[in-house]
Amino acid sequence: MSDAPGAVLRGAVDLSSLRNRPSPEQTAAAQGAAELISTVTEAEFPQLLELSRSVPVVVNLWSARSEASQQLGATLEAVVRALAGRVVLGNVDADANPGIVRAFGAQSVPFVVAVIAGQPLPMFNGAADDQQVREVFAQLLQVAAQNGVTGTVEAGAGEAESAAPAEKPLPPLHAEAYDAIEAGDYARAVTAYEAALAENPRDEEARAGLGQVKLLQRVQNADLQAVRAAAAADPADVDAQLSVADLDLAGGHVEDAFDRLLELFAVLPADERTPVRERLLELFGLVGDSDARVTRARARLSSMLF
Repeated sequence: MSDAPGAVLRGAVDLSSLRNRPSPEQTAAAQGAAELISTVTEAEFPQLLELSRSVPVVVNLWSARSEASQQLGATLEAVVRALAGRVVLGNVDADANPGIVRAFGAQSVPFVVAVIAGQPLPMFNGAADDQQVREVFAQLLQVAAQNGVTGTVEAGAGEAESAAPAEKPLPPLHAEAYDAIEAGDYARAVTAYEAALAENPRDEEARAGLGQVKLLQRVQNADLQAVRAAAAADPADVDAQLSVADLDLAGGHVEDAFDRLLELFAVLPADERTPVRERLLELFGLVGDSDARVTRARARLSSMLF
């Protein structure tokens, strides 16, 4: 489970106890009446899971006892309103809904997880500032597009008055990248994001998107068994170990990816370490610099450098 921003990953979360899929009539009614922001209980959670097949859903586990969770909740609501129906937010009172807490394995609040097509995607475990939230939501929309979840919902009753101004249209190069991702043309998406960064080197959304798309491009046609066999046959094969680390990260095995590359880095001659160090730094950026797993791995890397 992620300790901080890092929307590349799919969490090992079992939602079966909450699934109890509603009937088609109930699903249609839930989608038709969906609000951008709603309070969700265990009884309503199956409809929220079903809604995630058409629009990304963010679940915010919060508690009145936690000032940090209330502050993060306000930020989440502002960002969701700005996205104008591209993401739905379900606020869950953790104290009143222990079944949802258990399903996600939440140990504390605030705890925020996205659900895309019924599959969970860790977002935050702990406080996050406005910039972190916006960056992770940008990554969430990219992952949703890659999985064909690109629907929107209309603002529910009473939502229109409180909604922030509609989100500005995507910059042309970002829009081109999104179109390319939806088409599975990762090379074109890389080119678009690189052009966006050339125009504005401080464009963090483009930087995050570029990192994700490069990872997807590398693992797109990888044969998992063949890659792992090559890495096992030659532990010193840098390219093979880099490929397995990419696959591990894309599959949510963050610490496995970091440990593999750190162990490789430790045994390589100094003049052969650069590709491994650069890949580690790239993967750190994908998971998020505030993630505890990144902090630990970065400390191990630093200890080997100095």
